[in-house]
Amino acid sequence: MAWLERPGARIYYDLHGPADAPLVVFAHGLGGNHLSWWQQIPAFSRDFRCLVFAHRGFAPSTQDAPEPGARAFADDLAALIDAAAPGQPVRLVAQSMGGWSCLAYALANPGRVRALVMCDTHGGFWSPETAAAWAAKPPGLEADLFARGIHPAAGERMAREQPELHWLYRGIDALAVALEKDALRRQLGELWTITPADVAALDLPVLCIAGEEDIVVPPAAVEAFARALPRGEYVAVPAAGHSVYFERADAFNALVLDFLRRTA
Repeated sequence: MAWLERPGARIYYDLHGPADAPLVVFAHGLGGNHLSWWQQIPAFSRDFRCLVFAHRGFAPSTQDAPEPGARAFADDLAALIDAAAPGQPVRLVAQSMGGWSCLAYALANPGRVRALVMCDTHGGFWSPETAAAWAAKPPGLEADLFARGIHPAAGERMAREQPELHWLYRGIDALAVALEKDALRRQLGELWTITPADVAALDLPVLCIAGEEDIVVPPAAVEAFARALPRGEYVAVPAAGHSVYFERADAFNALVLDFLRRTA
């Protein structure tokens, strides 16, 4: 475990796996931190060097003020990769909010990224198709789950079928209790500016995964993002909500490991 000092923040990170193995960086979502990947690191670190971290403001990382918040995520990620693995190529695995960090990094550093995984996210990509998918999203679904004590990013199925996982998800989410998440959501919304022309130049393999029952990020928006990519693949995972990596870890791990090995 180590720390990276950044302007206005202190970033926690940890490395696992053989030092000479290909590097895979995992970027968590709004309800997570580095612990979110507890079902991935033991599986991935056999063949890969795995870097997990907590975005600024997500415990144990810190930030001094709500600004710049999410607007600093991609620069934080670049500094972290340079500190942990200077000069090395990387593979990026992003969940939800982490997609904003990883897609922005990949667009700014296309020669450095060998492969990108975007799970339950389109990472700030906007197109008429993604906008239509969001417009078709029924209102009030997330508020209804919160009112019933269910975290929307975990989902009703996880709460019903895997209550232990739901409890753990909520516990990890609560570690960021001091974070101003409404401000962070606004910042992410302001970064929803990546165009089809931007991603058309992203000539690297991208695997886009969505839970078929995701009520947080519409699966149709993720699929539209995949179609806009020169080398995009889209996979929908059945009986899964917004957190495929957490709820259906075996399926997620198999999909991503196969993708990383195919694109090595």
